Amino acid sequence: MKRSHQVFIAGATGYMGQRAIPALLARGHRVRALAREGSRGKLPAGSEAVVGNALDETTFDSRVAPADTFLQLVGVSHPSPAKAAEFRSVDLVSVKASAKAAAGAGVSHFVYVSVAQPAPVMKAYVQARAEGEEAIRAAGLNATFVRPWYVLGPGHRWPYFFLPFYWLLERYPPSRDTARRLRPVTLAQMIAALVFAVENPAQGIRIVETPEIRRAR
Repeated sequence: MKRSHQVFIAGATGYMGQRAIPALLARGHRVRALAREGSRGKLPAGSEAVVGNALDETTFDSRVAPADTFLQLVGVSHPSPAKAAEFRSVDLVSVKASAKAAAGAGVSHFVYVSVAQPAPVMKAYVQARAEGEEAIRAAGLNATFVRPWYVLGPGHRWPYFFLPFYWLLERYPPSRDTARRLRPVTLAQMIAALVFAVENPAQGIRIVETPEIRRAR
């Protein structure tokens, strides 16, 4: 196994956070998990709780060190066009706060769950995530941007119906690249991609698109 990492996670009690933490702990990594006071009980056993507000770096920046990796998982649940304002007030504000805290703590690698770009729909969501990537770049951090379009899992299964359409579109040259970029990935594939990113730190900026996520083990 690769060397052990100390990982600070924002969004630790969410859809991916609650699965990523056990996966990282099982591979020998140490996890410090950011959560609000009322949500700390949702953190998986074995992680160290850091009580704070993901939208305000002053509530947690002093607790990031000695982490060498920052994993940013904060996001509005079940994104939809109706949540455009929340993408900016939650997703974007939180990643800017995390990037500032990570840079201040001397974190050597920042892992950000972004979104597939470009995309024909959900423009506000894509824009907020793209601006999040720019904030990380501006902070001067080495970073991995993991760009799924949709993550299939508990409570997120309806797109299974459309998978045959993606399969067909991938075989039609004009739509092949778009279909591959926007095809949903499974939660297991996503967690594997995040663990791989943690264990293989980027130098500079690395972008992991959907085809790479689907190959993660």
